[in-house]
Amino acid sequence: MNSQMMAAVLYGKEDLQVEPVAVPNIGSEDILVRVKVALTCGTDVKVFRRGYHARMIVPPAVFGHELAGDVVAVGRNVDTIRPGQRVVAANSAPCEECFFCRHGLENLCEDLLFNNGAYAEYIRIPGRIVKRNTYVIPSHVSYHDAALVEPLACVLRGLEETKPQPGDTIGIIGLGPIGLMFVKLAKLAGCRVIAAGRRKTQLDRAASLGADELIEASGDHNPVPAIRRLTQGRGVDIAVEAVGRPQTWHWAVDMVRRGGTVNFFGGCPNESKVSLDTALLHYSEITCKATFHHTPAYIRKALDLICAGHITASFFVNREEPLANLLEVMRHLMSHNGHLKTAILP
Repeated sequence: MNSQMMAAVLYGKEDLQVEPVAVPNIGSEDILVRVKVALTCGTDVKVFRRGYHARMIVPPAVFGHELAGDVVAVGRNVDTIRPGQRVVAANSAPCEECFFCRHGLENLCEDLLFNNGAYAEYIRIPGRIVKRNTYVIPSHVSYHDAALVEPLACVLRGLEETKPQPGDTIGIIGLGPIGLMFVKLAKLAGCRVIAAGRRKTQLDRAASLGADELIEASGDHNPVPAIRRLTQGRGVDIAVEAVGRPQTWHWAVDMVRRGGTVNFFGGCPNESKVSLDTALLHYSEITCKATFHHTPAYIRKALDLICAGHITASFFVNREEPLANLLEVMRHLMSHNGHLKTAILP
């Protein structure tokens, strides 16, 4: 194996270069994976736009975190995975020892270990992630499908945190890949789905995944009145905000029924503020939740859904590009918010 590889290195705000770098060295607990597929993600687009991520990326750094590939080397103490196996690795692993881990909140781990570097020919998977959040891909599952595990785990956890019941009506605002995953999972849970999105293409995709009603939602088209009409004026049982804007956070609260639940899944820009009607929240007994990240249990659940054929890349990935074109891809995604994922093939 060569000592160098091609990788996408982020140097700062919209400053990305695909260039030769050293193949990562691995320690005794680590593995080295040849990346077969790396999927684009809205978080990666935000990192590209801002030039950093407070918890995950300090430039210059190779970035990207949704991947599947082949094991090419393992550390001397690794006995659960061997070279030649196809694997999917999550982008983090908790310590399992801190206060939050002991209380079942591994996603809030005080020492949550993040790993980036998927936009490259090879990636080192640290020992903690090898041990707690790396899985062999069954032979009938494609690399493209397996690479969906990380975002799907986040969405699956977000949906289960709202405790949907069969027959519930769920309103979903935002129909990028994350919102579409919510649509699909809500239908699998036996729910009625009202999907609100900005573009006809997004609404058509939601319909193809089973959405029961479609509502246009943009700055000039507040979807709340239409959603109220579709629910006899009561509002939805569960509202999911999958955009990450203060305006849509307000819409989510306004569209939920008395006693309902709102999940603020979309993270707003730093320093954002929202002002919510305290009387509405109190006297209507509205539950407000915000779901961040995933846990090892949900990575496993997500992979099980993919292995069962319930979730496939054909729903959420519509392009393939070589690593050399990543800068162009990021610029396109930055100017076309809500588009589907692109599969980067190093």
